[in-house]
Amino acid sequence: MKNGIQAQAATPSRVNKESKWKRGLAKTWPLHLLILPATVIAIVFHYLPILGLVMAFQDYKPWLGFFKSDWVGFKHFEALFLFDESVQVIWNTLIISVLKIVFGLFVPICIALLLNEVRKVGIKRSIQTLVYLPHFLSWVILGGILIDLLSVKGGLVNRMLTDWFGTAPIFFLGDGDWFRFVIVVSDIWKEFGFAMIIYLAAIAGVNPALYEAAEVDGATRFQQTINVTLPVMLPIIVVVATLQLGNVLNAGFDQIFNLYNPLVYDKGDVIDTFVYRSAMLKGDFSFATAVGLFKSIISFILIIVSYRLAFRFGNYRIF
Repeated sequence: MKNGIQAQAATPSRVNKESKWKRGLAKTWPLHLLILPATVIAIVFHYLPILGLVMAFQDYKPWLGFFKSDWVGFKHFEALFLFDESVQVIWNTLIISVLKIVFGLFVPICIALLLNEVRKVGIKRSIQTLVYLPHFLSWVILGGILIDLLSVKGGLVNRMLTDWFGTAPIFFLGDGDWFRFVIVVSDIWKEFGFAMIIYLAAIAGVNPALYEAAEVDGATRFQQTINVTLPVMLPIIVVVATLQLGNVLNAGFDQIFNLYNPLVYDKGDVIDTFVYRSAMLKGDFSFATAVGLFKSIISFILIIVSYRLAFRFGNYRIF
């Protein structure tokens, strides 16, 4: 009898919940329909490929498939640290990505501070638009432009070096050291305008009374920047710097793939391009999957660490 009373009491609440859910769905179904294509794309291209990670533990043969290929355990992960080529690739990735992170943090801050000193709004907005524009160009387009500009024969940069300074042409995209320089500089040029917006927003939040008080105390513009602007920007700088820690193994596949060549593999080949060549050009799918899985695991750990550091030192929260 008691159970029957409880069931009867629970039924109206359950009906009310179902009716509320139906009424809510009737109002929001266009929004659900709107995100359906993105959901399908995410499942097909981001979640289903996870099943292919089993190749990292197999001697995978396409004609045998996942179920008939031989299992080899951690053989490919051991090879990752035994081959000189793969170890060099890891070092290349770390060097290039660290240089990008350091200069990608320093340059936008400096440009934002300099742009903040421009008093004419029209000039300020024009400069901001010009430096922001390259962010929207793909590396396919920029790669072709850089190849033409840096060409040894007839490239604008080498022609200027030869005609103006009398130096010999430099093989920018054929020398490993120069290639790293080009990769870092071109990436900073492309992205610093976008990153600068964050710091300009932080500067815009500075209380004008702080500048007035500093000016009354006799502080110059440079001293105001050091003692007022930078301390206010420091929390966002800390957050951006710590969040970049998760990108240590992301040296930029699109950029390097469109610019590199066999002459610079020893200095310019990174994990992502190495995985592409191992899988698509050499057909070593298992080893390429093992390298990609290794990178994903390390990146996942670094992302967790970076978010914890951002929360600890910058009070950054995702939700």
